[in-house]
Amino acid sequence: MATRWGICGAGRISHDFMVALQTLPPENHRAVAVASRDSSRARDFAERHQIPKSYGSYEELATDPSVDIVYVGIINPEHLRVALLMLRAGRNVLCEKPMAMNLQEVRQLVSAARDNDRFLMEGLWTRFFPVSNAIRGLLSQNDLGEIKMVKAEFGTCMLQTPRLVEKELGGGVLLDIGCYCLQFVCMVFSGEKPESVQATGFLTEKGVDEAVTIVLKYSRKRMALVTVTMAIQLANQAIINGTKGTITVPGFMWCPTSLVVNGKRQEFPLPAPPQPLNFTNSTGLCYEAERVRQCLQKGLKECPDLPLAESELIMSILDEARRQVGVVYDQDTAGGRQASDNH
Repeated sequence: MATRWGICGAGRISHDFMVALQTLPPENHRAVAVASRDSSRARDFAERHQIPKSYGSYEELATDPSVDIVYVGIINPEHLRVALLMLRAGRNVLCEKPMAMNLQEVRQLVSAARDNDRFLMEGLWTRFFPVSNAIRGLLSQNDLGEIKMVKAEFGTCMLQTPRLVEKELGGGVLLDIGCYCLQFVCMVFSGEKPESVQATGFLTEKGVDEAVTIVLKYSRKRMALVTVTMAIQLANQAIINGTKGTITVPGFMWCPTSLVVNGKRQEFPLPAPPQPLNFTNSTGLCYEAERVRQCLQKGLKECPDLPLAESELIMSILDEARRQVGVVYDQDTAGGRQASDNH
């Protein structure tokens, strides 16, 4: 029986998610409803993607019993409110990254998922790419010896993108793309908590982080170095250095299609998109969707490849990095927390 998806949000990432779903067998995945706060946008989205039902409110989607799992693809500050709505209505949730604005909000979502016995996962799609699976395999076989250094960088020019530069939209480079680099580090170090987090960076005039470098120190003389920026283009690669060798993810480290292991390159092509995409390599969202289906079929409430504790760890590092560079959102204050609790 097909996993029946509800799509929450009719924006660009939801479009790409639907295009990715269309690369999977229709007997396994089917979108049955879409919701937007604008009913005409929902109708247009449903027509474009041949979705049978469209709603002009998230509440209607939350109460649709035909939906097995909701994909939440809306702006960051709305993740907490809407994902809570879905979980409390008995829906399973795949929430686009970052799962919420800070650790306190992430913990609220984790608690709600457990209280309501629902599946919850953060949409860190990189974790499910074939390249990521290959890396985990190499690490489990100890092919590189002991890992001593991990480096991940992601930078692209986004200073004209409102959702990146406006604080009320959850702007800032750490929440938007820093999570990709940190999930990579956490994957390599198997979800281990670092001994220390040191961050430095620059803010924009509007008070969000423009460029940040984070140094993570781990036990046994291991380190990770993460650099993110929305001001310039970087090489966007990730490197794992061990005592016996090196793994490089060259370019597109957040949506990778190739891997270089001790100088030998391997290619992992993605499915071809049946419609134009908004973001690079977005058909790779199909791997995340299929992994969610497998978890639901097994009755799991979280994904073993990306457990909720790891989403909490990633956000705790992001929170500490933001604290050190001086970025404060309304959601970080007592008033912001109270406002989110009241939704």
